[in-house]
Amino acid sequence: MSSKNPVIAVTGSSGAGTTTVKLAFENIFRREGIKAAVVEGDSLHSLDRMAFRAAAAEAAKAGNNSFSHFGPGSNHFDKIEEMFKKYGDTGMCKRRYYVHSEEEAEKHNIHFKLTDLKPGTFTPWEDIETNTDLLFYEGLHGLVADGKIDAGKYVDLGIGVVPVVNLEWIQKIHRDAAERGYSAEATVDTILRRMPDYIKYVTPQFSRTHINFQRIATVDTSNPFIARDIPTLDESFVVIRFSKPKGVDFPYMLTMIPNSFMSRANTLVVPGGKMSYAMEIILAPIINKLIESKKK
Repeated sequence: MSSKNPVIAVTGSSGAGTTTVKLAFENIFRREGIKAAVVEGDSLHSLDRMAFRAAAAEAAKAGNNSFSHFGPGSNHFDKIEEMFKKYGDTGMCKRRYYVHSEEEAEKHNIHFKLTDLKPGTFTPWEDIETNTDLLFYEGLHGLVADGKIDAGKYVDLGIGVVPVVNLEWIQKIHRDAAERGYSAEATVDTILRRMPDYIKYVTPQFSRTHINFQRIATVDTSNPFIARDIPTLDESFVVIRFSKPKGVDFPYMLTMIPNSFMSRANTLVVPGGKMSYAMEIILAPIINKLIESKKK
């Protein structure tokens, strides 16, 4: 960790809702005039789309039906750790992007003066912008540990986004159908393939985070594979767990966030519809403290 060049990592699996947290951070950065270097977790995959499909097919032929985007075989865990350490030490690091769509391909081709970037590929590596206030990572493995690799020890603020698992699956099934045209059956196959790596590499990260945001639906999600729609925020509560509650101003939060309550000494529960608002109330003071420490 670094007081001069802080690193913030938001971690959560595909379909967990990390984008909501990212938007809350963007609001804080804009309001407080903070210049953040943003790193997308997808960019630290080690295989592009075609290479991943080929590797998964080869693994299946060898009897391994659990090769996934969640494991070390398809990710640069070492580069995540290296990136966080280098930024903490110097305020600089290299970054690239994963190209999700034709629109992104066109934008990156213009930026990098290329013509051959296509969806499912990576841009070249480049230096991040200079004079940033902090590094902000959002993706799967912000606090990943594997053998000698421990990215989390270089993270100043780690945030976990962890819906209860049935809700996470519902969100993924519906998102994959809407954005990628996948059938529910195809998404379920992906969920099953990822499960061993999810348990081994994703779940343990939520014990290393400083704060977890866990959305819990108040409607029946007992069979997520037949759910017709995603439970709304107003049909949910958000359980917010602080790993180090000492010094956290819970009375202030309870006053500022209507209908919130404490379920444990380190756990605040807020209505789902107040999730983004609660994130900004909770996170803004922490980020400002990081920036104040940086300036000393």
